[in-house]
Amino acid sequence: MTRAFSESEITKLKQIIQEGIQVTAELETLRGGLSDTVKAIAEELDLKPVVINKAIKIAYKNEFAKVKDGFNEVEEVLHAVGRATE
Repeated sequence: MTRAFSESEITKLKQIIQEGIQVTAELETLRGGLSDTVKAIAEELDLKPVVINKAIKIAYKNEFAKVKDGFNEVEEVLHAVGRATE
């Protein structure tokens, strides 16, 4: 069964789709710019871009304590099985 949309619904759908396209394009442009900047800074500081990207993600979500706790658990397991090297 095909749904029949009213004229006002069609207008709203057209508007949100157009706005969604615009926002998606802007996000793509911003992500590309951030990626280029991260690569340049990583190269300058002799770091891997993945390290900076991970730091950005953790900082954005304000999850450092959570990530640190999770890593501490992994570290404990690796020490227990003799696979932690320091």
